[in-house]
This record gives sequence, structure tokens and C-alpha cells, in this order.
Amino acid sequence: MYSAKGIFSAALVSFFGLGSALYVRGVAYYDPTAGGGSMLDNAGDGYGEPLNVIVSGLSSPNVLTDDGIVNYARAIGFSIECLGIHLGNPQSANLGDGNGWVNQTIELREDYGDANVGTCLESAIGGNHFRVYRQNGAAADSGALFLAVSKEEPATDNHDIVSDGYDIGRDELVAGAVGQTSFGGVSYSTTAQNITGLLAAGSTGVNHDISQDGIVTLLTVTIV
Repeated sequence: MYSAKGIFSAALVSFFGLGSALYVRGVAYYDPTAGGGSMLDNAGDGYGEPLNVIVSGLSSPNVLTDDGIVNYARAIGFSIECLGIHLGNPQSANLGDGNGWVNQTIELREDYGDANVGTCLESAIGGNHFRVYRQNGAAADSGALFLAVSKEEPATDNHDIVSDGYDIGRDELVAGAVGQTSFGGVSYSTTAQNITGLLAAGSTGVNHDISQDGIVTLLTVTIV
């Protein structure tokens, strides 16, 4: 059903030794469009936000859990929403894995250097944020996390996306992620590769009619 096109290192097998156990993962991600999905999430009114970063299914398994992605996010300058409160409706994505349209797993915001309350500042003055979607349906179970990353205006401007905010948000997240980071006693090593051909460049169907360059950055995160 799925070809190798658009899959980074799909033929590679990555081994992760955790204690005495050995975990094997063989696919970085599946192209959602091959299974009837989309590289735009559903933001309502027929428009969507680009899924412009993927955390590879070849990453250390503990990064790909709900708790794991939150801890990793804190290592790269993001955290849970202010006081754990989410305003607005969740968005959904169809990752072509057979699960159909599924609401975001979590939304994480720039924490301005304070993982406890810094996202309250982001909510007020704006900044970077991302939504997380997991590709884990029976038709395409990569375990990869697809992120919709964007930089937004302050609350006074209704958190609209800044001009070129999808590309800016992606690039700022990647810049903070690549290399060595740590949080909560867990250290990470992250590499990045830009992927073309998954996401169409331009503004067609994109929320707020903001054009984006069509680049999706694949992050492979290893716990070290």
C-alpha cells in the first residue's frame, strides 16, 4: 500500500537498548497522503495548518510517548499550556494510518526559559507553539509524531499566526532542538533533515492564507 517514496531511512532498522531489552523500529514515518490523509490538519472552515515537523519513529521509543514528548519539549524550550488550560477548540489530523481524523494529542507552547509558568507569558505576548499528532493506526503504524508548528501573535491579536509564521515557527523549533539538550535528568541528541515532496508549497488550503515553503523537517531524537 505504501511505497518507499517520501520515507526517510524507511529501509533502515534502528536498535535501541534499554536495560536488557532490545527495541526494533524500521520506519521513520509514512506519507499520510498515501493512505488518504493530509499534510494539513483541520483548523475548521475548510482550512488547516501545515504538519511541518515530524519526530521520527526511529527516535528513542521513550521520546514518542505522551510524557516523553512533553519532557523533550521542555528540553527545547516549550512546555504545557498555562496552568494546563487550553482555550479554543482542538484541531484534528488524518495521518493516513486508518484512524481517520483524530484530535491533537497535546498542544505545547514556548516557555521563555521557565518550564513551569513561562507559557503564560507566551499566551499573553505570543510566540512559538505546536500541536502533536501520533501516527499509530493499523494501516501505517510508524509511531512518528507529526507537529503543526507556528509562531503566533499576542492574545490582543487573537493569537493569529504572524506573517510567514509557519516557516518561522518550524525553523525556530528546529534551531532549538538540533544537537544536545536535556531536561528532568534526560539528555537528548537530535539530528534534522529537511524533506520535500510531502507538503505542497504555497497557501492553498492553509489557515489564515499564509504561504509556506513546503519543507517538512524530520527530527530523529535519541536519548543518550
